[in-house]
Amino acid sequence: MVGIVFWALVVLATVTSLATAWALGANSNSPPFAPAIGANAISTMRAAFLVGILAALGALTQGGAISDTIGAGLINGVQITSLAATAGLLTATAFMAFGVYTGYPVPAAFATTGAMVGVGLSLGGDPAIETYRRIVLFWVLVPPVSGGLAYLTATVLRRDDIPETVGVPLLAAVVGGIIANVQLAVIPSPPDATQSSITGYISRLIETPTVVRVDPLVVLVTLVAAAVSFRFIRRRTQQSVDKGIRTFLVILGSVVAFSSGGSQVGLATGPLENLYGTELGLPGIVLLVLGATGILAGAWMGAPKLLQATSREYAKLGVRRSIAALVPGFIIAQLAIALGIPISFNNIIISGVIGGGLAGGSAGVSRRKIGVTIAFWLITLAASTAIGFGLYKAFSAVLGG
Repeated sequence: MVGIVFWALVVLATVTSLATAWALGANSNSPPFAPAIGANAISTMRAAFLVGILAALGALTQGGAISDTIGAGLINGVQITSLAATAGLLTATAFMAFGVYTGYPVPAAFATTGAMVGVGLSLGGDPAIETYRRIVLFWVLVPPVSGGLAYLTATVLRRDDIPETVGVPLLAAVVGGIIANVQLAVIPSPPDATQSSITGYISRLIETPTVVRVDPLVVLVTLVAAAVSFRFIRRRTQQSVDKGIRTFLVILGSVVAFSSGGSQVGLATGPLENLYGTELGLPGIVLLVLGATGILAGAWMGAPKLLQATSREYAKLGVRRSIAALVPGFIIAQLAIALGIPISFNNIIISGVIGGGLAGGSAGVSRRKIGVTIAFWLITLAASTAIGFGLYKAFSAVLGG
């Protein structure tokens, strides 16, 4: 009887995780391609296809860090059981579904983090105060950093003394340099690390002495990647400014969608880390494959409708403000993945849109809307914690823990 109940909970937790991943694939990973659709650089169906593939690849190659934080880093002293994982995932998914159907800006990272803290406390665990400080500090810094980077990006693109054949390739160079340093699980890494970057792998192959604790080969590879990116987009913009911008929008949308998959999949798989890793003894890649599958299905089945809607919004913003919003999104998402911090893409993109708008003299978003959004984020965090706590208590009372 105990075995039947255990496996029933395993199935329930797995299905709930898949549903959460599906919702993330349908909603959180779609906006990066909206500007490219709005600029007629790619069709909606092709964008939805690419969103699914890229987000799933990001989930497989970068999702481990966020998954570890959600599954084991939010609560001390206890392990998240299958019942607790189910309660947390149901709570988070309910909040996301509420946001989709009502139009309120429910951030998935806030809902999942709050829910898992709630069920962890309900299990009798202790708050991981140091982790909370890191996460909250990062969340607080996201709006000014994203908005500031977007403001600088939009300012560069609007300057008359910087032609678009220079400004857009410069941004491409920044993106290319960062891509060379992105941590990926598929790149061979040293024994004490789970992920490595292209620059890190090359620097280990060709050992060079450091200068002021900086590996000159890492710098060289980064500059080469930046130069190649600059040259490619510059040639496109010299042929046609519109063609160059559309090409950059597709590339930028691709890397942001990839980053989104890496940063979001952990919200669906993290609660199952203990169940799959400790209780079932399965390797971590199995859980990431589960999350990637859900994200892929969600993107292919649910993204087209959202892409059509959001592309109209981005078309109103214009290509420059769209680029200004996405560049910070890519940078901040990769930083969050490297630090293992769950993030909300809504938070990043909205802040970027506001920052890009300020460069033109108007943010394009009312103070009231900003206030409502922030208030709803805080309400989501507090309410998901309380509901996660109560839902696990109810489940354990009925099913016996």
